[in-house]
Amino acid sequence: MADPSTYRPAPGTIPDNPGVYKFRDQHRRVIYVGKAKSLRSRLSSYFADVATLHPRTRQMVTTAASVEWTVVKTEVEALQLEYSWIKEFDPRFNVRYRDDKSYPVLAVTLNEEFPRLHVYRGPRRKGVRYFGPYSHAWAIRETLDLLLRVFPARTCSNGVFKRHGQIGRPCLLGYIDKCSAPCVGRVSADEHRDIVEDFCDFLAGRTDALIKRLEREMLAASEELEFEKAARLRDDLNAAKMALEKQAVVLGDGTDADVVAFAQDELEASVQVFHVRGGRVRGQRGWVIDKVEETDTAGLVDQFLSQFYGDQAEMAEDAEQTGSAVPREVLVPELPDDAEAVQDWLSGLRGSRVQLRIPQRGDKRALMETVQRNAAEAFAQHKLRRAGDLTARSAALQELQDALGLDTAPLRIECTDVSHVQGTDVVASLVVFEDGLARKSEYRRFAIREGKEGGDVGSIAEVVRRRFARYQQEAAGPVDPDRPGIDPETGRPRKFAYPPNLLVVDGGAPQVAVAADVLAELGVTDVAVIGLAKRLEEVWVPGEPDPVILPRTSEALYLLQRVRDEAHRFAITYHRQKRGQRMTTSELDQVPGLGQTRKAALLKHFGSVRKLREATVDEISGVPGVGRRTAEAVHATLASAGKEREKS
Repeated sequence: MADPSTYRPAPGTIPDNPGVYKFRDQHRRVIYVGKAKSLRSRLSSYFADVATLHPRTRQMVTTAASVEWTVVKTEVEALQLEYSWIKEFDPRFNVRYRDDKSYPVLAVTLNEEFPRLHVYRGPRRKGVRYFGPYSHAWAIRETLDLLLRVFPARTCSNGVFKRHGQIGRPCLLGYIDKCSAPCVGRVSADEHRDIVEDFCDFLAGRTDALIKRLEREMLAASEELEFEKAARLRDDLNAAKMALEKQAVVLGDGTDADVVAFAQDELEASVQVFHVRGGRVRGQRGWVIDKVEETDTAGLVDQFLSQFYGDQAEMAEDAEQTGSAVPREVLVPELPDDAEAVQDWLSGLRGSRVQLRIPQRGDKRALMETVQRNAAEAFAQHKLRRAGDLTARSAALQELQDALGLDTAPLRIECTDVSHVQGTDVVASLVVFEDGLARKSEYRRFAIREGKEGGDVGSIAEVVRRRFARYQQEAAGPVDPDRPGIDPETGRPRKFAYPPNLLVVDGGAPQVAVAADVLAELGVTDVAVIGLAKRLEEVWVPGEPDPVILPRTSEALYLLQRVRDEAHRFAITYHRQKRGQRMTTSELDQVPGLGQTRKAALLKHFGSVRKLREATVDEISGVPGVGRRTAEAVHATLASAGKEREKS
């Protein structure tokens, strides 16, 4: 545990100007980024008595080894620089308001030739337009089912779309007029895109024009005695109106606002956002985050607005999508200290004036109270579901430090696991946990080369040797002091830039011993090694005859199990991928001119490549679709491959 006084800047050297600051750890990695109106006042607060600091702040300043700052002219510049640095360095002590992947959204793949409408969960992708998020996936499907009568756009997967294009017949939705069937050419790509764009306009709130157009067309068809067409348009009109009714009208028409509310305690905070477009609630989302430092509601508002809308604007494809992501009005429970700067920054993102204000009365105040109730309810549910998650993680790290006799808490844990089937397709995984949470961007996988002869022990030795030899190689190479995790020659992230505090191997005493031997051989002395045996969940330490037994209900054991299970999952996934690649290749791939269809027909007819190899040319040519010349090529290729195997 570092002493903050060892890197505290000399008195009077910190400027009394607005700016952005970075805390770095002993490996020069950025662990926290912040902004301040006065750098001197803000940074001085971090070097007060450690015992008086917020628990998370205390952990941050004792993990850091240095602090640096950049002076800017205005608070708007500070906002922009802080957001850029958080995106670039991804500091582990900064709160990130990432979209919760459990929230389903309606995605429209505008980046495809024939855009698709579908339910989606996960990170946002460029070229795809999203509507929502909705509270339940069934709500999206219900709305989509209603609107497909009016906007018969494609909803099938790429595989289904391609298959029906090959067979020349549409799917059931095409027959019941809930899809315009672009797969079989009923509409062109441009016509289908027009349908999709009308659908997007409708969900974006531009509904009046569509309703009026349907009414005009229905009346015109009725006057021309085209009653069947008029009935169809009437049903389309009813479907559109039903979809509108499902979105509650809460504010006057034309209102374009986001309503933000918080519920919090000393360690965590819950945030809820209602997106109101055209006076209707179009979506809702929420997060529960760990508080990095002691922050009031105004501070939470400041953090949330800069990160959330920065990400939304970055994901937007054009000015229109940016305008949809950043509304004309943002309603908050309290204004941040730099409200004017935040308002100017939001206006710059949108390209027009954005108002940031507290609703005082009327419908907007009532809606704010509703959002606050949702935030409080989500916070209460979170507390029931995960009682003191931050506290539990901190307790787990402290218990590991005490049980293993480590100098510091293992803030970075790496775990390796080996996967194979009877010694074939041997692979290994390396997963990374920081502060008790998975850091998937730093996961690595290995195809075992030399170590497979030694079984799991040999494989573990190879993984540890390759991982730490690469770390030493990167540590000895050129380093950019401002971006230590980036290779200055290639501009790409270094794969093994940072060592763990604790290395966990899946296994018992033999696996732990070989990992410790490899580290000693490489001269790595500051990494602790343990093994977690599956049978009794024993923790093995190098050189100790007996394992360490952690209590079954201890947070430390839960953390080690999560780390081990994640390494196992990652290794199994890679092994299946490798095995699948091997099993899908065969000697038939070498036959010139033999496509997948005839290859499948041959394997189905003979049952295996071995039986096909024993067949004559006449027997092979008897398979439907296989001519004499192709049969001769198959027979010659398989015979040649058999001779090569005999030689080897």
